[in-house]
Amino acid sequence: MKKKIIYLSYFVLLSMTSFSQSISSSPYSLYGVGSLYDSDFGILPSIGSSGLALPSDTFINNLNPASLGYMPLNHFMFDIGGKAIASTYQSASRTENRNNFQFSHLAFAFPVTKNSGFSVALRPYSSATFKISNLKLPITNSQDFYYLTAVGSGGLNNFDFSYGYRFGKKFSAGVSASVLFGNTTDERSYLIVNSVTAISKKTNYNGLRATLGAQYKIDSTFTIASTFKLPAQIKASKVQTVQMVTDEVVTTVESDVASNVDDYYLPSEIGVGISKRFKNNLNITFDYEKSLWSNTNQSELYGDFVNQDRFALGFTYKPRKNIRKYWDRVQYAMGANFDNGYLEIDGKRINNAAISIGLNLPIENTFSSLNISYSYGQKGRISDNLIKENYHKLSLNLSLDGIWFVKRKIE
Repeated sequence: MKKKIIYLSYFVLLSMTSFSQSISSSPYSLYGVGSLYDSDFGILPSIGSSGLALPSDTFINNLNPASLGYMPLNHFMFDIGGKAIASTYQSASRTENRNNFQFSHLAFAFPVTKNSGFSVALRPYSSATFKISNLKLPITNSQDFYYLTAVGSGGLNNFDFSYGYRFGKKFSAGVSASVLFGNTTDERSYLIVNSVTAISKKTNYNGLRATLGAQYKIDSTFTIASTFKLPAQIKASKVQTVQMVTDEVVTTVESDVASNVDDYYLPSEIGVGISKRFKNNLNITFDYEKSLWSNTNQSELYGDFVNQDRFALGFTYKPRKNIRKYWDRVQYAMGANFDNGYLEIDGKRINNAAISIGLNLPIENTFSSLNISYSYGQKGRISDNLIKENYHKLSLNLSLDGIWFVKRKIE
């Protein structure tokens, strides 16, 4: 069973990562540095991406660095994941289907002392891959319209280092330092009457961000947690070409001109969460997060950044009737999440809601496991100039565990 699971996981993940260059095609990737990416480790995608209060004792919990204080001694953890997404986009006039394969993350963690742990992770932070054709938009303070055609690619990556330390048996604290880097390519054309303006640009980004976290065990079954992500300034520079076409005459306004652009700002984010276990079989997690986007004082050409609220709820259940039976050691999971979005277009929020189910399949009698989850979600709405996105997502995370420096006893 162990070899079959590992071989199958490796084949599927290799297939996904080979297509990772097209990690998103949502039209909402047009805004900012692209659509923000949900890259969750282990069983987290199955429980609605909740889990701020879960420890990193059987998998790497990337939601809270304080969880690393509970890593078991002598254990080395490795986590890799990928996703397959089938999306349907609906506007008032048309419907379009798209399929994407996405690399999710690559991470490892290990204990530093019996009370502390360290992790390194590489994952996408955002995706600016999109394609929009002949979108009709109003001209400000006018009764006329123009048509937008846009193609984008690229996004930001997140390379982070996390450390967590446990004080005694109940309280742990942690910190993460994230290096954000990447670039986006954007080609847009604006058709107004018989004139076309084409703008092609490549923008490079880089910056640093820190996250603080804490977990406190009220008792052996109940844990509370909190996180605080500090605001960050992501520096940006671009190379741009602008051309105008009128009556088939092409005029180059500028060609490959390098310049600085407005930096991109990430907001302060505050999160709180709980984890409660009942009779050692059922566990419930609940998280709430607040992102203060309005405080960044930035806006987009087609919309504004607004404060975001996010709620996530998850359930896991393990029968544990007979630990010698494989399916009695399987963990079943389900969850849901909702956020009211950080973008507001024409006074309308771009919210997102999703439900998920999943399985945690153990690999022999170790902490290693294969996590499979399915989720269905909706983003946006069908309205003037807005698009509704329905998506089906299949996530596959392989969490491997090894034991270091432990001598085998031979009898």
